Amino acid sequence: MIETIFTSVPPAVLLVVTTVGALMMGVLAIFVRSKSANRPVSLKKIILPPVFMSTGALMFIFDEFRVAPTQIVEALIVGMLFSLILIRTTNFEVRQSDIFMKRSKAFPFILFGLLFIRLIGKLILSSTIDVAELGGMFWILAFGMIVPWRIVMLMQFKKLEHTLKF
Repeated sequence: MIETIFTSVPPAVLLVVTTVGALMMGVLAIFVRSKSANRPVSLKKIILPPVFMSTGALMFIFDEFRVAPTQIVEALIVGMLFSLILIRTTNFEVRQSDIFMKRSKAFPFILFGLLFIRLIGKLILSSTIDVAELGGMFWILAFGMIVPWRIVMLMQFKKLEHTLKF
């Protein structure tokens, strides 16, 4: 069934639809992130996003989304490099014995910058890589970005939480 969908829709249409979808998700992520700065951080709020995102790996059940081992490594490396930017701009602060994320004025610009780089990469690569396969690569990139970022967040959170207890 999924094969029929991808073969019946022109690649240019898939490219436009997925690009618009990525833009909408980026805007949503910035909105959610700015709202979350008003609430205390918890262990669940740090751990659950990568867990929920991991369900996206089910796309690899379908042949169209599968990527070559070299592409997996490339996407993971780029994702980990992008995570360094997020790690540098994510800090915590204590307010009234609760831990909050510090608002970073640069964060929305960084997210839009990463989104812009991703979209440009997608537009360039879509001429040589199938759109579905490219979707798989960008999922790997995003997962490779969020996991290291959240691991560092977890370590910072635990360290700050430990200081609060003493």
